Amino acid sequence: MDFQLSEMQQQIAKVIRDFGKTHIQPHVIDWDEAQEFPRPLFTQLGELGLMSVLVPEKYSGSGMGYPEYVTVVSEVAKFCGAIGLSVAAHNSLCTGHILQFATEEQRQRYLPKLATAEWIGAWGLTEPNTGSDAMNMKCVAKQDGDQWVLNGTKSWITHGKSCDVAVVIARTGEVRDSHGMTAFVVEKGTPGFSGGKKENKLGMRASETAEMIFDNCRVPASNILGEVGEGFIQSMKVLDGGRISIAALSLGIAKGAYEAALKYAQERHQFDQPIANFQGIAFKLADMATQIEAAEMLTMQAADLKQRGQKCTKQAAMAKYYASEVAVRTANDAVQIFGGYGYTKDFPVEKYYRDAKLCTIGEGTSEIQKIVIAREALKG
Repeated sequence: MDFQLSEMQQQIAKVIRDFGKTHIQPHVIDWDEAQEFPRPLFTQLGELGLMSVLVPEKYSGSGMGYPEYVTVVSEVAKFCGAIGLSVAAHNSLCTGHILQFATEEQRQRYLPKLATAEWIGAWGLTEPNTGSDAMNMKCVAKQDGDQWVLNGTKSWITHGKSCDVAVVIARTGEVRDSHGMTAFVVEKGTPGFSGGKKENKLGMRASETAEMIFDNCRVPASNILGEVGEGFIQSMKVLDGGRISIAALSLGIAKGAYEAALKYAQERHQFDQPIANFQGIAFKLADMATQIEAAEMLTMQAADLKQRGQKCTKQAAMAKYYASEVAVRTANDAVQIFGGYGYTKDFPVEKYYRDAKLCTIGEGTSEIQKIVIAREALKG
């Protein structure tokens, strides 16, 4: 397999670098401090085709593949993990679920607006008491004629308050029945659908994370994705792509932290020489560079399999697990290389440090990834 960046990927990276220097980098600290979700920025990203990477051109999308998608998310995340997270969640979860499982009529209705970021998407699986244990969900949907009535709360939802449309997984059968859940598309303004508490987070503060509340929310049966009872099975397939997203996000954060540390180590002098000359610092940089290369190979391998339509459950879990842990280690070592300055908001690595941790938790914790990897390995 050849994972050298294609000409298209190189062009994408350049576009994002040029855009990011002007439209993201100058505002990162302000957005982080204020916990501001910069909605207008995503309209601009939509105009660049970065909010619809995998959506075919006939739905106003960019019509690109998973390798290009990895480049998009990782390059954005080098500037700001929070913006990278929102780009990833919009592309792979809400938009990705509709792209994979909607009818043609549903695709025509939702994808063009999501593709251009006229609409921002959210995806609701997690609940207050069901994180890893998704089959124990309490949000229920009951049929009433040609409508379904949703009741319950989803939590830790990216764009939970600001979304224009959400894909919501609700229980329509028995608890712990993998065929007892159904996916619904719910539009903003639907009576009974509202945003709840916005989380005050350690990192990723410019990416909105909030509750979605459903109080006798009536959704037409025409808004079901696929068939009744397929929601959980669909979600597991969506999460394969989602894990590639988080691996790419982790990769971008790790690269951003490493590049900042490398530059600083060459500029900072102690004992009349750059600190990069000292073995204690040089070895940290060597470990960071090696682990980032390995994480990138795992991520691109998973993206390649996904692009070719092959099963990638194990590879996506490996990429997500390893890349997210590498992001945390790299950001931690970057703070150490910066010393006291690394602990201040005047330098970028403290934010990489805070942002990185989410990658080991969101879309399946590191522990869940190990379960997935082990289960797949034991199948032989």
